[in-house]
Amino acid sequence: MNRLTTGAVAGIAVLAAGVPLSSASAAPAAAVRPTPGVAAEQARVADAARALGLGPGQALVVRSTVTDPDGTVHVRYDRTFDGLRVVGGDLVVERSAAGATRSVRWNAARSVAVASTSPKLSAAQASSRAGGATRSDLVVYAAESGARLAWDTVREGVRADQTPSRLHTVVDATTGATLDSWDEVTPGTGSSMYSGTVSLGTTLSGGSYLLKDSVGNYTTDLNGATTGTGTQFTDADDAWGNGSVSSRQTAAVDAHYGAEKTFAYYKNVLGRKGIWDNGTGARSRVHYGNAYVNAFWDGTQMTYGDGANNAKPLTAIDVAGHEMSHGVTENTAGLVYRGDAGGLNEATSDIFGTAVEWYANSSADPGDYLIGEKIDINGNGTPLRYMDKPSRDGRSQDCWTTSTRNLDPHYSSGPLNHWFYLASEGSGARTINGVAYNSPTCGGAPAVTGAGRAAIEKVWYRTLSTKLTSRSDYKAAREGAIASAKELYGAGSPTCAAVRSAFDAIAVPAGAQTC
Repeated sequence: MNRLTTGAVAGIAVLAAGVPLSSASAAPAAAVRPTPGVAAEQARVADAARALGLGPGQALVVRSTVTDPDGTVHVRYDRTFDGLRVVGGDLVVERSAAGATRSVRWNAARSVAVASTSPKLSAAQASSRAGGATRSDLVVYAAESGARLAWDTVREGVRADQTPSRLHTVVDATTGATLDSWDEVTPGTGSSMYSGTVSLGTTLSGGSYLLKDSVGNYTTDLNGATTGTGTQFTDADDAWGNGSVSSRQTAAVDAHYGAEKTFAYYKNVLGRKGIWDNGTGARSRVHYGNAYVNAFWDGTQMTYGDGANNAKPLTAIDVAGHEMSHGVTENTAGLVYRGDAGGLNEATSDIFGTAVEWYANSSADPGDYLIGEKIDINGNGTPLRYMDKPSRDGRSQDCWTTSTRNLDPHYSSGPLNHWFYLASEGSGARTINGVAYNSPTCGGAPAVTGAGRAAIEKVWYRTLSTKLTSRSDYKAAREGAIASAKELYGAGSPTCAAVRSAFDAIAVPAGAQTC
């Protein structure tokens, strides 16, 4: 996953009013669908660059396209300058069905030109300054203060807690200064073995069943290793696990079930065909390391540890949804894992992990607005995070402030998690699925009336897939979500009102978008 610096508000140049996709009172007419014409859009990039007024040396590379039911097309681009990758140069262009440009959302400035592409610092010198990186790529780094020629160095290893690491350090190719640093591997947390008896997609091959479904979701056993792909799980009678850690298959059952339910949620609810939106499933690796109390997405696969004393594999349904959603974020907005954008990234995984838990509709693990409620990491039976009032964990913020960006992403996620709960359910005290919640508003903001979780899930996915860029902050999230609500449900809809009032309630300042 690209991990860049954060802090710049994503620029939005609005060229024409958007068109609602449905009436104010109705649900969307159809799910936003991917456009099959990435190659066709790539063939038009020279014309697109001229239309955008990009200077000499700048070129566009199409990352993805999305088409609305009314024919509106959203094209997400990365950029190069004189053939060098531009880190932080992404943008999203919205065009009408007739081809007119309606808006452009720039992650960095329009111009990413540098005076020279000849570095004063060698790759070896950059690697040394980055602590012995194994790879160094010459890039243009689109910083808030302007574009700079830089080396993007990568150092691979394993952290003290057994989590793998692919640490990027961006080194100024002229001065040798460190411009940015991020890790590709996104760690997470979760639960274990709480889905009960479930149906699994498997494949019969050579007289044995493989834990692999028809779209390519499959699950392997690392058997305590921290590298490699693991061994494909097989079984003679297609009856997997026994509900406890005495069977190595049990963790695999939960991981595989989670991957399948997550794929189904994205496809059936949001119209997205998996992490890469190409109909392809992903690998899940279980039994990672020794007593590893975590789970993570590393850009290609989900990986789950066995928990404290190797007794609680972190393989519950919301964990699978959380980890796979890091992959979706990587392949849409590409939100970096620091600053405001890091919080938005982590909250997005909490939001869709929660959505998948509700979608699975399991009596063994009913839907809720709690994160990690089953694993008891705190040792006192409390959840890891609370969406109705994030500060209950003692670290997360309920309300956005200018200091939010300085928190670890697991805690700067608090305001957006709070927004999701408020926009879905409303403020105040209520009991849902047997769980008591009491969600406040910030700074004396008025009470919020929720519009329902299903509508808010769609609003946030549209925001992620068509509005945000890699360094988007909470203000850009507010602008994008209100715009998305209007496009899906109309400016006068209860959904738009809930989205706006929930952002008011977490203290994100108002921008240009209104209902």
